[in-house]
Amino acid sequence: MLYTGKGGVGKTTTAAAAAVCAAERGRRTLVASADSAHSLGDVLERRLGPQPISVAPRLAAVEIDARAETARHWGRIQEYLVSMFLHQGIEGVVAEELALLPGAEEIVTLLAVEQYVDSGEYDLVIVDCAPTDAALRLATLPDVARGMLRVVLPALEALSGIAVPIARRLVSVPLPDAGVFEDAEELVYRRFAAMQKRLTEPTTSVRLVLTPERMVIDEARRALTELSLFEVHCDAVVMNRLLPAEADGIDFFRDWRRREAERLREVEGLFAPLPVLTAALQDDEVTGLARLARLGAALFAEREPDAVLCSGARVRFEREPAGGYRAVVPLARAGRQGLDVVKIEDDLVITAGSRRRAIRLPRRVAPLSLCEARVDADTLIVRFARGPADAVPETG
Repeated sequence: MLYTGKGGVGKTTTAAAAAVCAAERGRRTLVASADSAHSLGDVLERRLGPQPISVAPRLAAVEIDARAETARHWGRIQEYLVSMFLHQGIEGVVAEELALLPGAEEIVTLLAVEQYVDSGEYDLVIVDCAPTDAALRLATLPDVARGMLRVVLPALEALSGIAVPIARRLVSVPLPDAGVFEDAEELVYRRFAAMQKRLTEPTTSVRLVLTPERMVIDEARRALTELSLFEVHCDAVVMNRLLPAEADGIDFFRDWRRREAERLREVEGLFAPLPVLTAALQDDEVTGLARLARLGAALFAEREPDAVLCSGARVRFEREPAGGYRAVVPLARAGRQGLDVVKIEDDLVITAGSRRRAIRLPRRVAPLSLCEARVDADTLIVRFARGPADAVPETG
């Protein structure tokens, strides 16, 4: 379960409360901070580090050290790239930054989470993610990075195999050795593939934490669409910091309460069928196990914190009665604005907002032309047929 939301909405507190609740209900639980600005230890009132420690019966916590994980997984590749940049006269610190794959720290954070899941020590792993945009990178980068490196690696290996023996005699520039390719192939063909599979499994889910504010709600809607583009499921929305019952009858809060009720109804409609879990504004900061336990009990009530509360649809390809095929792509809350669909060789490339995904087409669909794309409710329908590609209707 990955918890995220706009900065300041209480996602760390919510993730920690969910973890405490799960542990109290008998689940062996790990709560992991994937936010570089770690605050999980402050919420739990424990000193945390890069190794999981027990903070309560059946509850462990860890703050993932992205730099240490980067060195472990990206080490030899980064060393080679740094040496190449230094040879070109680039300053040391700059060379080290350039040697990182864009989003490398987010990717290795997921690799660490994957190891904890695979260890079998925990029934539930809860991830306190960074604010929404960074969390979206966390959830979508394995797909993007794997696609990019699957194209680059074979070309580099072929070039290296032919040119390196000759080039070593002619130039002094550092050249990659077999170890660099071994590490890169391990990341691309095994680790990234396993990570991508894990993120799209039915037992993995994202929960969006909101407060009753316009900008927060709008950002959560965008996040839901972009997550669905990569088939990363969102199973619940948490509406945090609602006015407590004690505020009723106080004139100062009358308009506030009215707007809050309106926005709660709006969120229930906008995010349906996702359940909306609610948490009241507290009279003090929610820190320490006792206060977190009370918040978790109120938040989940009769629900189980480790249950997938709502299932999402997947991308599917269907044969049409008149011939040809169509792709049915769930895109929660997607409108036509900012949506672009194009077929590039054997991939269907969909852009929604700032995110782009390439979906590999089945062998029977790949030779066909894209002839129509339209949005129907929360679904993108793309039709393929034989013959030259027609222009996608502007009204689609």
